Amino acid sequence: MANIVIVGTQWGDEGKGKIVDLLAEYSDYVVRFQGGNNAGHTMVVNGEQFISHLVPSGIIQGKTCIIGNGMVVDPEVLIQEIDYLTEKGVDVSPAQLRISDKAHLIMPYHRAMDNAREAANKKKQIGTTGRGIGPCYEDKAARRGIRFVDLLDPGFEENARLVAQEKNFYLENFYKSEPVDIGEMDARFDNFRKRLAPYVTDVSVLIDTVLREDKKVLFEGAQGTHLDIDHGTYPYVTSSNTVSGNACCGSGVGPKKIDKITGIVKAYTTRVGKGPFPTELFDETGDMIQEKGAEFGATTGRRRRCGWIDAVMLKNAVRLNSLTGFAVTKLDVLGGLESIKICIGYSCRGERIEHFPTSLGMLSDCEPVYETVPGWKQDISGIRAYKDLPENTRKYLARIHELTETPVEIISVGPGRDQTILLNNPFA
Repeated sequence: MANIVIVGTQWGDEGKGKIVDLLAEYSDYVVRFQGGNNAGHTMVVNGEQFISHLVPSGIIQGKTCIIGNGMVVDPEVLIQEIDYLTEKGVDVSPAQLRISDKAHLIMPYHRAMDNAREAANKKKQIGTTGRGIGPCYEDKAARRGIRFVDLLDPGFEENARLVAQEKNFYLENFYKSEPVDIGEMDARFDNFRKRLAPYVTDVSVLIDTVLREDKKVLFEGAQGTHLDIDHGTYPYVTSSNTVSGNACCGSGVGPKKIDKITGIVKAYTTRVGKGPFPTELFDETGDMIQEKGAEFGATTGRRRRCGWIDAVMLKNAVRLNSLTGFAVTKLDVLGGLESIKICIGYSCRGERIEHFPTSLGMLSDCEPVYETVPGWKQDISGIRAYKDLPENTRKYLARIHELTETPVEIISVGPGRDQTILLNNPFA
């Protein structure tokens, strides 16, 4: 038996969806344990593209998928996604998709508060997606959240109205924004209840049951390590814990149930939104990587900032997640470059820094210390065996291993499921 956690090691957008889709073939269940529809996973199967925001990527493989209690779920978006996948021939019936009764609902007032705040703080915008993720997690922490178990309760409308009235007061009087129509909210959520009730269950009990049957479970994270609410570049982070430890808390299993943790790392670094980015490129190379890598957010469509790979970040991710291996994605994008740079440390205020700083002021002052390695001219997107990769490509991967003390187990050379070199299957 092997139970695997998949996490991002950078600022998200590392290509987790493809790797989860790949490894789902060897698992029985796929569990998403945090985040909401501010994340997007893109999979390409037989030339056809699938994008999911809430439903775990394993649904494309026909695996039973679970939305864990650590997630926050916009029911309208979830229903749209179920319909979208169903139209594409994917089975998203209640037998294939389960929702934790403890997962929190994103309400209309959460989205309204999210957008009103960002509009009111133009000088200090965080770069939120405006989907109500943060305000929903706020209410969860304040013990004013609405869970799926509450949606099924007869007293749902009364509880939701009380919270909505409070939010409307802030929207109208502080933000000078439009209030939420409570009557419309009641009607819409009555329809959501009818549609989603068959999917809701205690997923902690479900996962425990399948683990006792020696089933293999893949735990799917969203965003990346450096967007973690505690360990990321706060406040330019997401609103949940993205590190591997939250796979347990966000799904209702104990840590002894986890066997391996695979970190997804893009062959370069990208970031969406605001915040320090030591290796960001502002030249033709950065533009080339952005264009060749089609670096636009799957959820927001926003252009991603691009830069060289950062071993300081990766070592931070290794420590925070207890990574047992890496999956390197988009390696083909670097093809054609004469040379490639790897950040091996930072120079900050006259000192050499080997660890990722907590202070954003310090991180903003960090200059990357680069090591330059030879690039490769060949197009590697058609290569399917490690030995057939150009020598300089293999040296680049070996250097990542050496700097992070973590082996590269999976190599992605293109968006297609078949464009993958599996050196070591974590489920083996």
